[in-house]
Amino acid sequence: MPVEYLSRLTRPERTARSNLHLGMVLAFVAGALNAGGFLAIGLYTSHMTGLVSMAADELVLGQVALAVGALLAVASFVSGAAATAWMVNFSRHHWPRHVYLPSLLVEAGLLLVFGLVGGRLLAHELVSLSLTAALLCFAMGLQNALITKISNAEIRTTHLTGLLTDIGIELGKATYWNGLSAGVAERRVQANRARLRVHIRLVGAFFVGALIGALGFKHLGFVTTVPLALALITLGLASWLRPGSALR
Repeated sequence: MPVEYLSRLTRPERTARSNLHLGMVLAFVAGALNAGGFLAIGLYTSHMTGLVSMAADELVLGQVALAVGALLAVASFVSGAAATAWMVNFSRHHWPRHVYLPSLLVEAGLLLVFGLVGGRLLAHELVSLSLTAALLCFAMGLQNALITKISNAEIRTTHLTGLLTDIGIELGKATYWNGLSAGVAERRVQANRARLRVHIRLVGAFFVGALIGALGFKHLGFVTTVPLALALITLGLASWLRPGSALR
């Protein structure tokens, strides 16, 4: 049943399969928000490396307000990650069967706000950072911390640098010629093909999400995030709606 399958994705008991499937869902959402958000506000809200570099560049150029805005975006991302850590640890003590529900619902709520009133928030700024950008950065930090805690730091969803690096490493191993050491097991270089498949699927999910998000924002605008929010709500509530489940 769909509810049973979805509930497995967010249960406290983790498997490699549930981590991968949940990671693909969240990578899709992150891709849609990152690409679509850029069309809406001109900023990649999960690209913290770029934002820290931007802050340094603007400081050197004497654009203090822009530098502060970039640092506020980074602070929003970090705050989102901190909020996830707080909610997950609180839930472990009070609702151990629904540890990840609060974080998913908070992210969904933020996406609903973005989709329904994000355009109006653009006019309001913290120094040089729009409230819309701050909201998206917070949501991205929240989501990345969530999948990090769920998968014990095995999966990230809001940025691809690490995933693409790992794909390159495994491809290098896969194409390495072992030569005379081929018969010596401990000296053979072998690719972790299972890990390679996981990372390729996550990158693929992010890319597909980015395409759909960009198309949605181009033709529909901010409301594109409403279906994403509803998907996260469905995912979050599945474990609670499963027969025999209770919020405890």
